[in-house]
Amino acid sequence: MLKLEARPQPSQAMSIASPLIALAVTVVIGVFLFSALGKDPVRGLQMFFVEPVKNAYALSEIAIKATPLALIALGLSICYRSNVWNIGAEGQFVLGAICAGGVAMQAGPDTSRGIVVLILLAGVAGGMFWAGLVALLRDRFNASEILVSLMLVYVADLLLSYLVYGPWKDPKGYNFPQTITFAAVTKIPRLFDGTRANIGVLVALGAVAAGWLFLFRTYAGFQLQVGGLAPAAARYAGFSSRKALWMALLASGGLAGLAGGLEAAGPLGQLTPYVPVGYGFAAIIVAFVGRLHPVGVVFSAILMSMFYIGGELAQSRMGLPKSITGVFQGLLLFTLLAADTLIHYRVRVARKI
Repeated sequence: MLKLEARPQPSQAMSIASPLIALAVTVVIGVFLFSALGKDPVRGLQMFFVEPVKNAYALSEIAIKATPLALIALGLSICYRSNVWNIGAEGQFVLGAICAGGVAMQAGPDTSRGIVVLILLAGVAGGMFWAGLVALLRDRFNASEILVSLMLVYVADLLLSYLVYGPWKDPKGYNFPQTITFAAVTKIPRLFDGTRANIGVLVALGAVAAGWLFLFRTYAGFQLQVGGLAPAAARYAGFSSRKALWMALLASGGLAGLAGGLEAAGPLGQLTPYVPVGYGFAAIIVAFVGRLHPVGVVFSAILMSMFYIGGELAQSRMGLPKSITGVFQGLLLFTLLAADTLIHYRVRVARKI
């Protein structure tokens, strides 16, 4: 018989190996899933793990999707390490896109390229404002940040729909719910000609480096983590739980809003009802697969972006439903939760008596 035996202390090796085990199990389950759907499992796995990385253009597409995922997951990692459970990064992402889009639409013929900075700052401000509402309600009324942040996602979606169907609707857009196409001067500069990857990649890597320094090399980051790991010890040491709450949520919201600004002024180039594509929710998985560590978040964001692209390819080339992407994301999360058991427990073979 197999039994779980508690470890005397958490295993660091299994903490690193657990995401790899989860990925391997996800692949195995994926093989059975493709077979059950009557599809070639080898070709199915090729769509998810080979096609997205087969050439430079494919890699640039990964970079486009990994950038918002990494930014949002970085902010969520800061929150979760401080025991603040922000579930509504999707809403903060949408508010960032709305605010950035509002600035982008003000560009005229004489506008300089410096407006790109204002667009991104507007995105950060929008995300921080939306997360600030969560912090305010938690701070003043002890409202659950889980429920408040989640409900605000739907408010943000409705606000976006109101704008693109109403006052911001393009009068020359043939009645489609969309804003005007943003002027070329407002577009995020691209890294290389012939690809869609833009400087958002560099912004995300810079944010990851800053996040690592903040969490592991500053006193404020130390305060946040102590408050998350041992709230009683943090209070005894005189650390402010209110300050940690506001700092974590504003940082998380700002990064999600920055991701929204990069998306609106980058690949999208306008606002439509389809701005929210689930990055805020997928980033929760990215954060935990990356072990709530800034560097780990980069690699897990790349993996999750492969799932997005693989799902799109499987849909167009193999006739699989659009939900296949969500299935793989869910499989990865649940297998990770199962594999994490091995961090605190080891498997033993027990003899029957």
